[in-house]
Amino acid sequence: MLHTPTRRVRRRSTIAGAAATLLLALSPAAATAATATAATATEAAAAPTADPTPAPPVFGQDWDDPRTATQPVDRPDTESCTVRIVDNEFVNFDVYTAQYAPPADCAGDWSMVVLDLHGSVAGRQFDRLGWLRIGGVPVFKTSTPEPSAPGIAWSVEKDVTEYAELLRDPRLVEMYLGNVVNETYTGILDVTVDLTFYAADGEWPAASTPETVQPLADATGGDGATHGTLTVPANTERLLAQVYATGSGGGCEEFWYTAAPATSPDDYWCKAADGPWREVQVFVDGTLAGIGTPYPHVYTGGWSNPFLWYVLPAPRAFDVRPIEIDLTPFVGTLTDGRPHEVSVVVDGAEGVGWDVPTAFVSWQDEGSERVTGALTRSAASTPSVTNTIGTDGELFTSDLAGTHSLTTAGYIDTSHGRVATTVQRTVTQDAHHWWSDGEWDDGERLTLTDKGTVRTTGGPGVPSVRRWSYAYDLDGLITVTEAGDITTTMSLADTGTRDAAGAPRVAWDDRYEGEATWNYLVPRDQRVSTGWSEHDYRTTVGTGAHADRYHHVIRTVNGVVPGDRVS
Repeated sequence: MLHTPTRRVRRRSTIAGAAATLLLALSPAAATAATATAATATEAAAAPTADPTPAPPVFGQDWDDPRTATQPVDRPDTESCTVRIVDNEFVNFDVYTAQYAPPADCAGDWSMVVLDLHGSVAGRQFDRLGWLRIGGVPVFKTSTPEPSAPGIAWSVEKDVTEYAELLRDPRLVEMYLGNVVNETYTGILDVTVDLTFYAADGEWPAASTPETVQPLADATGGDGATHGTLTVPANTERLLAQVYATGSGGGCEEFWYTAAPATSPDDYWCKAADGPWREVQVFVDGTLAGIGTPYPHVYTGGWSNPFLWYVLPAPRAFDVRPIEIDLTPFVGTLTDGRPHEVSVVVDGAEGVGWDVPTAFVSWQDEGSERVTGALTRSAASTPSVTNTIGTDGELFTSDLAGTHSLTTAGYIDTSHGRVATTVQRTVTQDAHHWWSDGEWDDGERLTLTDKGTVRTTGGPGVPSVRRWSYAYDLDGLITVTEAGDITTTMSLADTGTRDAAGAPRVAWDDRYEGEATWNYLVPRDQRVSTGWSEHDYRTTVGTGAHADRYHHVIRTVNGVVPGDRVS
């Protein structure tokens, strides 16, 4: 659907989250127009929910605490111990450090380990992006909500059982959550992070986890190109990279998926040679070893409209999940005890903004002192990236069709015989972007996919086939009027399936939609803003009548939650 521009006047893009801080004087006539627009939007805001709880006609100075419909971690009911690893007020760009020690009262094997972040902030503040490392390994990445003046509190949980081996010994804890606190931006981010260790019993057995967890050593670089070394145990038989890739900083690379091709004839605020094409790539000793589709994160100040995200953040905003890349075909070339060069690159990225901290998890062959093997194939298709620019009436348009495939194969000789692994992966991106002269209207429809298969032959107890299929959809529009009203309409979908031999199929459907209007020409304490949003989250584990299903829907109107249903 195309949208007619309201006025052909040059105006710097408002797509960056920082646009929410514009505080300009407004004439009485414009103020009346803004109020009328907001009142009309309120009627539409109430439409998505039929819940009986009344909602306020407009946003107030306070709103409900942020939350998500994501399925909670299914925690064991066994004995547990909790260790606090972060307790800090983040007011600057210093990295918080502390010492972690394993819980003495919960020694032994654990059935699960869960990370819990609790935060609070009051006043005025931007959304902030942060990370947590334990023993130098990135284990968690997050962004923060934007507060009300009286204050908000929020929580995030993550199952970190796969990092259990890292937690068996004392480690250095580092957390970064860069923040600015001054007379204007008064919000202090008060954050605690706990690790809860659940004991194993007959119903909740000890978890099967990677036997080695390590970071990229001697890492250098940044902005989407990080280089370092990796030395794996000599008896390694399976190796995965976990790339916590994010574009951020409020500039072009935070909104990389909206970039116009460099050849576009207008002066759109964000341009790149390949337009919005981005791909995460991992190189081992100079050879392309893995690819993955980056997720189009939208943070809580994103798309020029914090009112859209105050209570319900976009999917993955609070829990940035890593891109998992299987490097097992390369294991036979890495077990010589020497450090090997590894690079993590965001192909297509230009300028600053990308961060790609990477964890490596691996499993060892306990029956061998060293496994040997070889890489037998590394074949990548030529990336097909086509950008088509044009016009549609008074609108500029840009269409992207991109695809890239990679196949890697290798074998290792282990104590249980020769094991061969083949990894096939294909990523695609299709986008239709339109904007008016001056960007008074700016919209995009985007679909990203990531599909692959890992086939393993030989070796007892090794899964023979693992498959995944992910799709990320975004349909968004910003419209700005002469009176200063900014309306953002957004629909997001994060869907996918995972299958593995001997394990139930896992499927999820994570959807967000909403619309909000505010006026950037009105002083902050005089704004009349409206908005609604809905987060609809479903998961299915297994198939047929015996599948486990979870469904949670949360609705908001003008900062209040009138509907919250779990089924």
